[in-house]
Amino acid sequence: MQRTVHTSDGRRLSVEQSGDPDGRPVFLLHGTPGSRLGPAPREQLLYRMRIRLITFDRPGYGDSDRLPGRTVSAAAVDVRHIADALGISRFAVVGRSGGAPHALACAALLPERTTRVGALVSLAPRDASGLDWFQGMTESNVREYVNAAIGRKRVTATLGRRSRSILADPAASVAEMAGGLPESDRWIVADAGIQDMLERNFAEGLRSSADGWVDDVMAFSTGWGFDLRRISTPVKLWHGADDIFAPVEHTRWLGRNIPDAEVEVERGAAHFGSLRVLTRVLSWAVN
Repeated sequence: MQRTVHTSDGRRLSVEQSGDPDGRPVFLLHGTPGSRLGPAPREQLLYRMRIRLITFDRPGYGDSDRLPGRTVSAAAVDVRHIADALGISRFAVVGRSGGAPHALACAALLPERTTRVGALVSLAPRDASGLDWFQGMTESNVREYVNAAIGRKRVTATLGRRSRSILADPAASVAEMAGGLPESDRWIVADAGIQDMLERNFAEGLRSSADGWVDDVMAFSTGWGFDLRRISTPVKLWHGADDIFAPVEHTRWLGRNIPDAEVEVERGAAHFGSLRVLTRVLSWAVN
């Protein structure tokens, strides 16, 4: 069920709900690029788990209005607006890939409302002390974050071209991405249902423009706007050891800097291994 939530500054956020409407609420924050139609358990499974799943297009993606200059911390404000509009007082948050830093923002900035937070295959802050941020990262991602250091115009130009290519042929873009993945990820993305979901997810997120993608990259390249060391909400971190999009050392760094965080690194898994463990992490989030 899709609806629009208006923020206090007049922006529109496109929100999707699935699963048990009377179940335990969990916000699931999508990757980069992505949309509210990103990876999620099937409706019937969510019902059996008694989970009310809430997803939304981050600003600039899909049907959500852009928030120019947003930081990672801005996600907590939007989650609060949506929770208020839906009459939800307390909730869990799970973020995957580009959604994971935004989930950690909720842990840091909404401690009175977030019960648990899961962060799967997350990046660490760009200024993470003692971390070689680019080590092990695929060339395309390195290029975009280097472009971010040059300036927004460069990122807008390059991601605009990539966005138009994806929209022109989503299936070809997913196939091209799959060709450069570690073997464990290639097996996962080879599934026809996952391919179809990724195509719909990317096409919806980039339907209007590349603005959301640009703003995510810029937000990850600057200060996040909160202190990880002050997080008191229970946090679970998961990462595949062979990840090339967000290298595993990012999660190990987060585990050293978030108090009492539970860290799970899976050998032989990579970035899309997070799809396989998503149901398990959602179950942890509501128990």
